[in-house]
Amino acid sequence: MSRYPETYRRWQQNPEAFWAEAAQGVSWIKPYQQVLDAANAPFVRWFPGGELNTCDNALDVHVDAGHGGRTALIYDSPLARTVRSFTYRELRDAVAKVAGMLRGYGVGRGDRVVIYMPMVPEAVMAMLACARLGAIHSVVFGGFAARELAVRIDDAKPKVIVSASCGLEPGRVVAYKPLLDKAIELAAHKPHYCFVLQRPQLQCDLVPDRDLDWATHYGRAPMTDCVPVASNHPAYILYT
Repeated sequence: MSRYPETYRRWQQNPEAFWAEAAQGVSWIKPYQQVLDAANAPFVRWFPGGELNTCDNALDVHVDAGHGGRTALIYDSPLARTVRSFTYRELRDAVAKVAGMLRGYGVGRGDRVVIYMPMVPEAVMAMLACARLGAIHSVVFGGFAARELAVRIDDAKPKVIVSASCGLEPGRVVAYKPLLDKAIELAAHKPHYCFVLQRPQLQCDLVPDRDLDWATHYGRAPMTDCVPVASNHPAYILYT
């Protein structure tokens, strides 16, 4: 905090120079042409002309820099009685496979994906996989009621939904699949596919021709490279 007043002062004095300096910490696939395009203010564009990938900046650059063996993610769940950790290389490879899984079912740049999952590593993988493909993810709080989920499905119009069989709360298991099924029934927009992570605490039935088992399709998915997107390309939709 002792550096905050000076940092804030530098930003006030010259915002564009401040953010140009900050942009040096970003891995650019294609350099930007200017820091800020305010010609259509207040609808400004940051770093127009530039191309990058959020997943590349989160994972691949660290592996390429020789830090692949460092810990990137720790999953510690007292409810599931599970502790797992992932290195940057392990997480990069897993995300690349999830991206391949999604791409195999038509997800690409600009498509929306709703993620309706508990706080498990696969939720992080799904978010980063969407970014890897240039798709736009929307995380919906796991266990949300069907009608609230349906409203978000109708607004985002996802091509795919990624979910799980259940979530865990103190003293109970929350079945997600009936909520997901009801939400899709209520929604006017129907996703093409739903990937479902089957958890050991509760298995669920899959709807033929719509629901896809995460483990099965992850196991045979190819690893997929990062897709370059424009600097102003949206990463996610967040409903509050």
